[in-house]
Formats: sequence, structure tokens, C-alpha cells
Amino acid sequence: MIKTLVIDDEESSLELVCNLLQIYCPNVSVIGQAGSVYAGYQSIIALQPELVILDVQMQDGTGFDLLRKLDKIDFKLVFVTAHQEFAIEAFRFSALDYIQKPLSPVHLITAIQKAEQSISNDDLNLKLKALLVNVFEPQKNKKRIVLKTQDRIYSVNTSDISHLESDGNYTKVYLNDGKKVMVSKLIKEFEEMLAEQGFLRVHQSHLIRLDHLFSFEKTASTVTMRDGVVIPVSSRKKELLLQFMNAM
Repeated sequence: MIKTLVIDDEESSLELVCNLLQIYCPNVSVIGQAGSVYAGYQSIIALQPELVILDVQMQDGTGFDLLRKLDKIDFKLVFVTAHQEFAIEAFRFSALDYIQKPLSPVHLITAIQKAEQSISNDDLNLKLKALLVNVFEPQKNKKRIVLKTQDRIYSVNTSDISHLESDGNYTKVYLNDGKKVMVSKLIKEFEEMLAEQGFLRVHQSHLIRLDHLFSFEKTASTVTMRDGVVIPVSSRKKELLLQFMNAM
């Protein structure tokens, strides 16, 4: 049985989660409930749960405030939120999942299964550190992003990324220090995520960080990055690239 603590300041939601767990998750044992950040923190210390189902927004703070109080996370986490726009970008950059209210049995069961099968607590802590930086230290062009490979997880600043290259269903992420990280994610997903972080898709297969751009050869339709890498620019992206460069 998975010892589970449910933290939510809405009594009806708290009751619903516990009922759904009792009906649909026989491997879960609810060992406690809490209705605030303060009570949640005290309950985690006292009960030492294996899984915490945590509401993002509460009257006395957020679930993120609670997590900041803990030295280390040694339990699995399922985030719950009533507001999709609240910190959704932070979740995406940190590679963490959440479920949205009103809760459905399917979404709750799936989230718990994913939490059970999730990576080690050390990797979870790395993801959470990135999440908390993005929530509490929002700086334009200085988000932290979690990059997952088959055998490692990296947490880097978006400003540490020079450019990205599509490789089928994977994307090669090139860092300023010369390292390359192969991630199982389409370059289109990175394009959407990094659009407001100073990145531009200059070619079907290439996404570049504009302030790492050294030169644009208009005749050859190529850009040269600060590290000397030459990247092609598609004909339909040339004018857009020039507009961005003139605005810099």
C-alpha cells in the first residue's frame, strides 16, 4: 500500500480525492489530510508519506511555497490545480505533470500510476528545483529547463542553449560549452516552449537562440553561431530573421 497524504484547502475537493482513491486505487492508503500550506508541511514531517497529492493554490500560499520549506523531497508527487494558466509554463519547462480540476477518476489514476513508475527521488528533486526557480525567480530569457535523455536528466538555463537541431522524433540540444544533449521530444515542442525566450525557428530542422547569432550570410542563406557552427536558413524565414535582427 502506498502511504498517501492529500493536501487541498477546498473541503469538497479533499473529500472527492479521498473517495476516488478509495474506489479506484486499492493500492493507495490515505494516511492523512491537510487543508493549508502550514498543515500540509506539518503533516509531511509527522507522517512521512510515500505519495503527496498537492493542490497548487491554497488560501495561505501555494503548493510551491510548501515544497520550498522542505530540505529534500523523498516522496512521489501529484500536482492538482484549478487554474490551467497558473504556472503552466513552469511545469512545462520543468518536465513535471499536473492534473486539473474538476478531477476525473481516469486522470487521477493515470497521474498516480505515472508517479509510481516515475524516476528516482534525486531526479524528482532536480526537476522540482527547476520548477521552483521558474516560479519564484521569473526572469525573461533565464528560465530553467529540464532535458531528459534515456539515462540522464539535465537542468540548464535556457540562456545556456545555443541552438537545437531536429533528428526525427528526437531533438539535439547544443549547449554553449560544446555539450550536446539528445532529447526524445520534437523540435516543434521546443519551438513553442522557447518562443518567448529569444529563440527562432530558422529552418525546418533548426531552432537558434538569437543572441548567440554571430552573422547572417544573406546570399548563402546561412547563419553562423558564436561557436562557429553554420546553420541553414530557409527562404521563407529569411525576412523574419532580418526583422528580428533589426529589432535587436
